[in-house]
Amino acid sequence: MQLAAIDGASGHGMEHPGFFRRAGPFSLADIAKATGAELAPGATAADKMIEDVRTLTDAGPRDLSFFNNRKYAEQLKATHAGACLVLPAFAGRVPDTTGKLVTPDPYRGFAQALMLFYPESRHSQAAPGGREQRIDPTAELEEGVIIEPGAIVGAEARIGRGTRIAAGAVIGYRVAIGRDSYIGPLATVAHALIGDRVIIHTGVRIGQDGFGFAMSGRGHFKVPQIGRVIIQDDVEIGANSAIDRGALKDTVIGEGSKIDNLVQIGHNVVLGRHCVIVAQTGISGLDGAGRFRRHGRSVRYGWAHQDRHRCPDRRHRAPDKGCPPGGPHRRYAGPSADAVGSRGRPARPLGQARREG
Repeated sequence: MQLAAIDGASGHGMEHPGFFRRAGPFSLADIAKATGAELAPGATAADKMIEDVRTLTDAGPRDLSFFNNRKYAEQLKATHAGACLVLPAFAGRVPDTTGKLVTPDPYRGFAQALMLFYPESRHSQAAPGGREQRIDPTAELEEGVIIEPGAIVGAEARIGRGTRIAAGAVIGYRVAIGRDSYIGPLATVAHALIGDRVIIHTGVRIGQDGFGFAMSGRGHFKVPQIGRVIIQDDVEIGANSAIDRGALKDTVIGEGSKIDNLVQIGHNVVLGRHCVIVAQTGISGLDGAGRFRRHGRSVRYGWAHQDRHRCPDRRHRAPDKGCPPGGPHRRYAGPSADAVGSRGRPARPLGQARREG
């Protein structure tokens, strides 16, 4: 049983049936009704069938996507999506081969479409109800797996030889864990694929919802999170840290990375190989970090309007520091602002920080 064949950031090397049942397909007319959008007149028929929801770059002719930020205009221009939820002002930029679902709030519409296609995605499935066994009979455990008292292993989970699941830990539905790994007491692992020789300490939470909402004056509509968490080989995760699953794509912790206690990693973060994240660091959703990075304690990475902070390889960040927007080539150090750039003592260039002592 080859559990740890995780290929890069997407986990495509591991065959996996997924964590959520997909409904559909649905016609464009059905999607328009569910999202409150209007199908623009044109070559695309209302009975055209759509099978899934994906990003602009990943979508194919049978997929739905959305566009609400001119920053991604080139992605919209090149998309192969079968249909796209779009603001009226941008409808003219949608390719002729893509159906136009016009709406004043494409992101909220996309969240509603996710609920249509993935109706079970609002709730994590740790273990099936109605069964008294702590180890589900459909789970696959290789020789030498140790399950301590009180641990729960959910349906269709796969655990490689030499791995130990400590007391009170919960391994969720279809979770895959490689060989010679350790899942500590009271840890919970859901919607995740985990490699070999991974150490997960007490109380770690892996695979819960990302913090995603379509916000408006009408309230905040929860955006279903249908991605996964990929933890590659030789990773260690400290006590009471939390790693959210991806929204559409995966949250990825790169090979050999070491994460201290009390670290929060948001949805869709892609952490490179051999990074070191020290206690009380928070990396918000849609972040990216390069390889061989080290982050000091209480480093906070802000996020605004679907923008990414990308951190280059072999970069160190000082303790108690916020990371403002500005791209990979600006080096910052020093105490953090509570909200990046707005109050407190904001991060400043490293040379300036050294001169000021």
